[in-house]
Amino acid sequence: MSGAKVVVDRRYRGYILDVDGVLVRGGEAIPGAGDALRRLREDADVVLLTNNSTRTRDALARNLAALGLDVAPAKIVTSAVLAARWLAEREGICRVAVLGEEGLVEELSFAGHEVVALGAPAGWVVAGMDRSATYDRLAGAAASLRSGARLLATNDDATYPTPDGPVPGAGAMIGALRGIGYRPEAILGKPNVAAFEAALCVLGISPNEVVVVGDRLETDIAGARNAGLDSILVQTGIARKVPQTGLRPTWSAHDISAVADGALLAVGKGAR
Repeated sequence: MSGAKVVVDRRYRGYILDVDGVLVRGGEAIPGAGDALRRLREDADVVLLTNNSTRTRDALARNLAALGLDVAPAKIVTSAVLAARWLAEREGICRVAVLGEEGLVEELSFAGHEVVALGAPAGWVVAGMDRSATYDRLAGAAASLRSGARLLATNDDATYPTPDGPVPGAGAMIGALRGIGYRPEAILGKPNVAAFEAALCVLGISPNEVVVVGDRLETDIAGARNAGLDSILVQTGIARKVPQTGLRPTWSAHDISAVADGALLAVGKGAR
C-alpha cells in the first residue's frame, strides 16, 4: 500500500467512524463491515460521525440495522444534529428554511426550530445534501437569503461515494449558493473541530486513546489532525491511495475489517 512503512498491531479504546465509504457505499454494507463493527466493540467504544444530513439518527440506525450494522441512535452524530445544536446554542430557537432532505428537516424540528418553506422569510437557510434539488428549490433558497436570512452549511463535501463512483454531495448545493453571492457563515461537519468534539463527548474517552477512521483526506483526516486525534485512512470510499506528501493519516488500512484486526500500516508522523 502506497506510503506504508511498517505493519503494527495497534488498538484504541474509542473509534470515531465515518459511515459512507467506511461502513456503507451506495446504500449497501461494505463487505465484512458488520463483523468488523462487532469485533471493534468487543474491547472498545464506537461512535459514528457522518457529514450526511439526509437521515435522522433514528432513521440512519434503522437503515444500518437492515444492512447488518447494529448502532444505537445515541452513538450517531450527523451534520444535521450539529446544525440543529449550533443554532440552538448560539441563536436560540430559529425560523429556518431548508435546502436539504427529510433528515435535516426533522433534526431541526426535533430541536425546536420552526421550519418554513424555501422562499419564505427566515432567520437562516440551512443547506445540506439534497438529491431532489431543482432550479426552483435553489431559487427559493436564494429568495430567503435575499430577504435577510443567513446561510448555514451542514458540510461542504463535494462528492458522495457510490459503487458507480462519486456523485454530487452537499458541496454542490453550497457551491450553487456561493455562485450567486451567498457564503455560509459556518460549515459544521467534518473537518470542523466541533464535529469531532461532539463525537468525543459521546465517547467520554481521553482523546489520546481515540482514533478517527475515514475515507476522505479533506474531511476525516484533516479534521482528526486539527482535533489532535490519530487517524486511519481506508480505501473503500473516496480516497484510493495514501498520499506521499502533504496531509497524511497516522495509519492506513484497506478497509474496516483490517482496522478491526488491529493490523495498521504506519504512515504519518507520531504513529504510536
